[in-house]
Amino acid sequence: MRTIGVVTGGRADYGILLPVLRAIQREPALALRLYVTGMHLAAEYGNTVQQIEADGIPIAERVPIGLTSDTPAGIAHSMALALAGFGKLFERAQPDILLVLGDRFEVLAAAAAATPFTIPIAHIGGGQITEGAIDDAMRHAITKLSHLHFVATAPDRDRVLQMGEQPWRVHLTGDPGLDHLHTLTFLSRAELERLIGLELLPAPLLVTFHPETLDYANTSLHVAELLAALENSERPIVFTAPNADTSGRTVRSAIEAFVAAHPRSKLVPSLGTQAYLSLMKLAAAMVGNSSSGIIEAASFELPVVDIGDRQRGRIHGKNVIHAAAMRSAIFAAIAKVLALGFRAALKGMRNPYGDGDSAEKIARVLLTATAGRDLLIKSFADLPTTAREAAR
Repeated sequence: MRTIGVVTGGRADYGILLPVLRAIQREPALALRLYVTGMHLAAEYGNTVQQIEADGIPIAERVPIGLTSDTPAGIAHSMALALAGFGKLFERAQPDILLVLGDRFEVLAAAAAATPFTIPIAHIGGGQITEGAIDDAMRHAITKLSHLHFVATAPDRDRVLQMGEQPWRVHLTGDPGLDHLHTLTFLSRAELERLIGLELLPAPLLVTFHPETLDYANTSLHVAELLAALENSERPIVFTAPNADTSGRTVRSAIEAFVAAHPRSKLVPSLGTQAYLSLMKLAAAMVGNSSSGIIEAASFELPVVDIGDRQRGRIHGKNVIHAAAMRSAIFAAIAKVLALGFRAALKGMRNPYGDGDSAEKIARVLLTATAGRDLLIKSFADLPTTAREAAR
C-alpha cells in the first residue's frame, strides 16, 4: 500500500483536486491522507472544510496557519506557521508521496517542510506563467522541490524541462479541474437563485477578483477601477471573495461596500465547486483575474474579461479578452464580450487545458512511479547545446 498525502489550502485548489482525490480512493493500492490547511479553516473564507466533510473525504490532519493579517509580514508569518505545522505533521507520520497543487504560499511551505524528511513530492500545475503575482516565483520554487510533475499543457511541460527536470519525471495530464465536466450535476437557475439569494435574470456577470501581489500597493486603485466599470451594469452581478493574498481584505471591503449600495449584486464567500461551475455555465460573462477564467471558463465557451497583469503569460483560449486595470478599458472589454456575435464565435472552441481526463492519469503515475532513491535523487537535465547557444 502506497500512502499519498495531499495538501489543500482553499476552495480553489480543492475543487481542482477533488477528481484526483476520488481517483486515488478508487485505487486499491493507494491510501489517501488529506491535509487541510489555509483558508479552509478560516470563518472569513467560508469554513470550506465543511464542504470537504460533506463530500465524504476523510481528513487526516488539519494544519491551521493563522491568516490573521494580509500584510506582507502577516503572509510571511502564516508561511512560518505552515512550515512548522507541516514539519510536526511529518515528524509524526510521513506519506510515501506528497501531492501538492499550484502556487499558494502554504503549498510552498508544505513542500519545503517535506524536503528534510526526504518525502518525494508530486506537483500539479507546474510550468505555468502568471507574471503579475508572486505565485509565479512560488510555483517555480515548488517545481524544483518536486520529483514528479503533472502539467496541463505542452508549453508548461517545456518550461518544466527548461528548469532542468528530467523528462521521465514530467507527465502531460491536462488540468484535473476539468474532470468535473464529465461527472457534475449542474444546478438550475432557480437552484442557484435560492443558494445565492439573487435573481439571475438576465444572465449575470460572474466577478472573481484578487490582488496583484507584485503590485499590492495599488490594490485599492485596481478594485476601485473595476467597480466603477460595473457601476451601471444592467445585469445582476455575483462576486466571489478574494483569496487570502496580500491586500485581499482591501478587495473584499470594497466589494462589500459596492454590494451594499447595489441590490442587484451579491458577494458569496464560497460557492463550492458545483455552484461555481453551474454559475459559469449560466453567466453571460466572467470578469476579474482568476485562473478559473483562464482554465475552466473555456469549457463553457464563456466570454472572459481578464483584468490587469495577475494572469499575464498564461495560455488562454479565444474566449479571453485582456483589459488594463482602468475603468474605461474594463467597460469597453465587457461591452465587447457581451456584444452579439462574440459568444457565437466561441462555438466548438477547444480548451487548451485538456478534455477532462486528467485525474486517472495522475493516480496511475502515483501508483506506478519509481520509489526510493531513484525517485528522490534528481539529476539536472541540461538543455541541448543548440538551445543554450540560442539563449546567449
